[in-house]
Amino acid sequence: MKFDHPALPPVVSRPWVGAAICVWLGVGASRLGLWGLGGVAVLVLFLTIRGSTVPAALSTVAVIVSLVTTTPLAPLQPGAIQAPVVMTTDVMEGRYGPWALADTGDGPVLLDLPEGTVAMTGQTVSIVGTTDGKPGIVRGERHRGTVRVSRLDVIGDSGSPVLAIGQALRSQVMDHLQPLDDSRSLLAGFLIGDTAGLEEIDVVAMRQAGLSHFTAVSGSNVALFLGLLAVAAGPLGVGPRRRAVIGLVALPIYAAATRFEPSVMRATVMAGVVLIGRLLGFALEAWQLLSAAVIGLLILDPGLAFDVGFQLSVIATAGVLIGARWPIEGGRWRRALAVTLGAQIAVSPVLVLTFQKVPLLSPLVNLIAAPVVAAATLVGAVGVTGIDPLVSVAAWLAGIVLDLARGVSTWPQVGGVGLLVIGALATLFVRFRSQRGALALAASLVLVGALIGPRSEVPQGGVVVLEVGQGDSILVSGGNGRFALVDGGPDQVPLLEKLGEYGVRRFELVVLSHVHADHATGLIGLVGRVPIGRVWAATDHHETPASVELLARLSAGRVLVEKPAPGQRWDLGGVTLTVLAPLRRYASPNDESIVVMVSGRSMSMLLTGDIETFAQGDLGPLQADVLKVPHQGAATSDAEWLREVRAELAVISVGPNDFGHPVDWVIETLEEAGAVVKRTDQDGDVVVPLS
Repeated sequence: MKFDHPALPPVVSRPWVGAAICVWLGVGASRLGLWGLGGVAVLVLFLTIRGSTVPAALSTVAVIVSLVTTTPLAPLQPGAIQAPVVMTTDVMEGRYGPWALADTGDGPVLLDLPEGTVAMTGQTVSIVGTTDGKPGIVRGERHRGTVRVSRLDVIGDSGSPVLAIGQALRSQVMDHLQPLDDSRSLLAGFLIGDTAGLEEIDVVAMRQAGLSHFTAVSGSNVALFLGLLAVAAGPLGVGPRRRAVIGLVALPIYAAATRFEPSVMRATVMAGVVLIGRLLGFALEAWQLLSAAVIGLLILDPGLAFDVGFQLSVIATAGVLIGARWPIEGGRWRRALAVTLGAQIAVSPVLVLTFQKVPLLSPLVNLIAAPVVAAATLVGAVGVTGIDPLVSVAAWLAGIVLDLARGVSTWPQVGGVGLLVIGALATLFVRFRSQRGALALAASLVLVGALIGPRSEVPQGGVVVLEVGQGDSILVSGGNGRFALVDGGPDQVPLLEKLGEYGVRRFELVVLSHVHADHATGLIGLVGRVPIGRVWAATDHHETPASVELLARLSAGRVLVEKPAPGQRWDLGGVTLTVLAPLRRYASPNDESIVVMVSGRSMSMLLTGDIETFAQGDLGPLQADVLKVPHQGAATSDAEWLREVRAELAVISVGPNDFGHPVDWVIETLEEAGAVVKRTDQDGDVVVPLS
């Protein structure tokens, strides 16, 4: 294959690319307080892009503006605060509850909001709360401190017609997507970039499948919006100049409807420059458009230099442009694969730096998903105008993409080293044509190794106490790919990530020791994602929202749930699980935990759930080589009972908490009894071979 075309655009575009890079470096340096380095970047501009006046002038202005306007944010004074602020984001749901960014007039602050708070971008609100006065960064935006808001009242709207019409457009879309379910929530992401309705575990699945860029509104969405607008305009949209005027008026509205996400701002500016060119009679090459958008946006908002969304959007677009120029012989599918491969190669370093890993087979997954996403977006965009049956069709298509993401999210992810190996093989493949057969074989072996080999060691007969935060999740391996799981911890996402690391694809048995959320919540994410043969649960006398949701999903998924009796056994091959408790009904859900003895060929491990003194007294003395300490090492155990287990190893499954777990006397008691104590918050996953 001959490379007849340059990977970069013609010489006329290179000064623009150089200018954009220098601006990014200069703005980034000034935002970090390295003003001298930013000044040097201004001088470098003339060495890099001399002979091209327009990009040189624009980029010089960008860096100088950043140097002049970048000043350290004055932190908030710690203590009580009551003030009017302007919302700069909508209220968003985070892992620890609702949050938003707002402007106090002296700079942005991060609002930690009460559940149920409703406020939108541009609104003026009155807040009452307390602040820690510690500046920070969220989503690339610096803020003066976090305000824990106890009360928020909306006292005025933005007054901006662009924001008002954008909000009306956003409401039109969301109203026609009701009632929101998983598929319709993903469709909202395709249309306006709103993934608030998606569970965090599905957001992560989209990212791990390499499909999250479809919910970051970008160039294809803007093009679709302008095309539908031209059709809707009818006679008013006849002629390129009229369409350009209509588009320039509508682009800010669409940006407002998508809440000015970095990717849509990049695409909007590029489209705006094209439309202005139609009006004024000039045209820019694609690389010039991208570079001009970067320079312009960094002038308006220097903080974008450190925004990961902006970085990925720009770099992915550059990768697409490079991939489109590769002289690939063949049909449309090969060309599409080249484009997606170009984008994936370009963003991989950023993904590794940000998320420590990148999906290995993302280009192939994108090749399958892209036409489905395009169809869902087009049909959905027409449907939200009032043709609700089309919305259902679009949601069905979005559901296909979501199922694909869930299915492939456990596929191999590679880190920095793996990325370097793949890059080296690809480089050798291009440079040494005579050895391509051997190199292709080596690449195939690397791929097969990644596909079939888990990255973390799993005992062929034993237990792994997983580090999942403040709660319990214990992986039991019987060997030959046979697994059971006891509890799921407090969060679905870490659990699924751990299972991916250990190469777990299905469970013969899942045990819910008791109903509390720090044991049940993680299991919710398994249903429909990881095949489950049977579930043991004892929830007759107690329930929590987490246990109710888990049982409902298991029922909907037709997974058999049974209450095991003391003495009931499960043979997993290399180990056997035997139920020891609960022996009776208890007032405390902790005491009603299912207690399991895991017996291997040479050792045993006692899994105790969260049992407290009453259940421990009923069980009486038990002995095991390894003890999973009850209730994160809380002061709810009987010291003598802990001693009588005579464990050589005691494992405390615990995470950051405000409960004081584990208490010192529990650790001291175990150590005095001869046990080595390990904690998941300090030691990570604890691997215990039993055979």
